[in-house]
Amino acid sequence: MPLRFHRRRCLSLITIDPGGRPDPFSQRDASEGCVMLGVKPRRRARPRRRVSAVLVAASLVLTGCVQAASGDGKKGKDAKASASPAQGKRPNIVYILTDDLSWDLVDYMPHVKALQKRGMTFSNYFVADTLCCPSRATILTGKYPHNTGVRSNDPPTGGFDVFNARGNEKDTFAAALQKAGYRTALMGKYLNGYEPTEKQGSSRTYVPPGWTEWQVTGLGYANYNYNLNGNGTLTHYGRSPNDHLNTVITAKGVDFVNRSADAKQPFMLEMSTFSPHAPATPAPADAHKFGNVKAPRTPGFNEPDIRDKPGWLRKYPRLKPRQVQAVDKAFRERVRAVQSVDRMIGALEAAVNAKGRGADTYFVFNSDNGYHLGQHRLVEGKLTAYDTDIHVPLVVAGPGVPAGKTEARFAQNTDICPTFQELAGLKPAESADGRSLVPLLHARPVSDWRTTAFIEHLGPNYSHDDPDLPKKYGGNPPTYYAVRTANELYVEYENGDREYYDLAKDPWELGNLWVQAPEARKAELKSLVASYRGCAGANCRDL
Repeated sequence: MPLRFHRRRCLSLITIDPGGRPDPFSQRDASEGCVMLGVKPRRRARPRRRVSAVLVAASLVLTGCVQAASGDGKKGKDAKASASPAQGKRPNIVYILTDDLSWDLVDYMPHVKALQKRGMTFSNYFVADTLCCPSRATILTGKYPHNTGVRSNDPPTGGFDVFNARGNEKDTFAAALQKAGYRTALMGKYLNGYEPTEKQGSSRTYVPPGWTEWQVTGLGYANYNYNLNGNGTLTHYGRSPNDHLNTVITAKGVDFVNRSADAKQPFMLEMSTFSPHAPATPAPADAHKFGNVKAPRTPGFNEPDIRDKPGWLRKYPRLKPRQVQAVDKAFRERVRAVQSVDRMIGALEAAVNAKGRGADTYFVFNSDNGYHLGQHRLVEGKLTAYDTDIHVPLVVAGPGVPAGKTEARFAQNTDICPTFQELAGLKPAESADGRSLVPLLHARPVSDWRTTAFIEHLGPNYSHDDPDLPKKYGGNPPTYYAVRTANELYVEYENGDREYYDLAKDPWELGNLWVQAPEARKAELKSLVASYRGCAGANCRDL
């Protein structure tokens, strides 16, 4: 069997995260965080009108301190699982999806670390594309980008218009859960190209099928001065401190939890932030924190020798002092930006617990892709196949999930949709390329689990109105397809370049060994990539 190699049980866990900080999977005591929720009255958007100072002053601010729940911190067979929900009661799901959040930020997020302590951390979770829109389309549907048709942020190869035109909206986890009786809500970011602007005419207030509640904006990267589509009605938020998008949607998320619990209906709430995507605007309370923080200096930071790298990267110069300073500044802003996300988690946990639904609710923390800052001479960006960009957090806590457990078996963003469907008591769709993670979450015996992850990327990106357009020396590779195993990274560029790293000996991906790799192994990896590129549904799940 030519592809038998990829079913080996050869998983390994590196104890240093891709950002060079202490092991993100280690357990520490939960800390307390202070939560500020800004609740604004709804206002219809009025073109070229300033936000009323009276309305801003009338905003209601609720402040409280929330202590995150924690588990016993034990791992493996000794880990305790949260009690399963009462028989016949369907669990709730609170999904926090961040934008461009890399593993090296988790150490600054006490509520996320508390989730790790009382739940499961997936140490080998990878995204199928490191660009926002393709990754989010995959999360919603469980399909690789080559099957959603969303391979970029903009038409004709991606974006909201392509996602909609290809009928993907009927295949989302929201559509399935709503049909099964769940109250579903999306708050924050949807897909690139979904913009509440004049250009889209009637679609500015369009609410996709499957969502009971919809509080979404398209231009929320700055977290201020945006129009929020609230169930078909546009409300403008300006530059008041309480207009910060994470503050606004946190309050709306808490309200949704309260109303859903009072209605005695199961709910699925997706809190989809723009943070910490550039410009990584922090909430006012966090604007001056972490003044001495610098980007992690990993072995790959400002890599001294890149002569073995592919052609698109080989010509990059070493970072100059001013570029290193810019990298450090960007990292500080990202750390500041995730503080409001972390408080959001604490506020939602407090709301769920206050309604007596803590034992029935799954909390899922995730990112659509990672981010590099200084590694391999790349100033900042996310479009590469290196672990900085493809390897991101997935943490799950809830009923039946062992506390403090690290799960090393492979997972991808193709698995989110079928996982949510099974958690809700549904059979995952056969059309999904991923598989449900519920057997791993509930520590059930599983045979024949995947040992590889597939990554695909359409490039280079030259769209000047794309918020993800790479900066100079930020990394703008040509189209590639990649396979990540427990101990290898293989990247196949459309222009003929190849990369191969032995991660057991070289976890920082410093030495490209493609020329020296055994011919038999090269043939296996090429065959595996070819199989992934053409797979769909069960064919993908069997790889």
